[in-house]
Amino acid sequence: MSVGKEIAKVSLSIGSIKLRPNDPFTWASGYRMPIYNDNRMLLFYPEYRKLIIKGFKQIIKKENIECDVIAGTSTAGIPHAALLAELLKKPMIYIRDKPKDHGLKNQIEGLDADKDLEGKKVIVIEDLISTGGSSAKAVQAVRDAKGKVEYCLAIFSYGLDKAKSEFDVLPEKTEVRSILTYDILLKTAKAINYLTSDQIKLLANWRKDPFNWGEKNGFPKIEK
Repeated sequence: MSVGKEIAKVSLSIGSIKLRPNDPFTWASGYRMPIYNDNRMLLFYPEYRKLIIKGFKQIIKKENIECDVIAGTSTAGIPHAALLAELLKKPMIYIRDKPKDHGLKNQIEGLDADKDLEGKKVIVIEDLISTGGSSAKAVQAVRDAKGKVEYCLAIFSYGLDKAKSEFDVLPEKTEVRSILTYDILLKTAKAINYLTSDQIKLLANWRKDPFNWGEKNGFPKIEK
């Protein structure tokens, strides 16, 4: 079994990924969405932490990725970046969503505020890529610090067109790879009888048009 399928199975079993096409969640944006993801729950289990690092290592080997530094996104990418950096014996940094408003006003922690990355090759580690905005900003923050980023790796990605467009507008090309993809998640959910075929179809339709899916299926956006 692939690492992606293993993570899909354990995520569904412990509830770190929940699929509710008939009773969707309300995201912070107010949109009604049939999926909720909390990869932080995987940190509780030593065997699942190892599984995630195994998945990242396989991607690095398959893509023949060279790196000098591992960077985690704040906050959920940090523990996995730390574990991967330890395994690979590489330096590690982490990226805030914005610079601090006090002290040295760092956005990248682990790096002296008076220095930069000096052209080092950096892999950015995310836990989840949804609409992609925060992930793309993290990549650009590393580049602004003179780091070279060719790859952003995630535990899970919804595979939304919105995320692709966020990375596409960056000045330099960024390859995005995920251990678990949305397609693998749906195939696994169907294989283990987690959902019915009709529910799988609803979830497949969500990915095609996520921000109109709720309205089309009787779950209008909740205005806040």
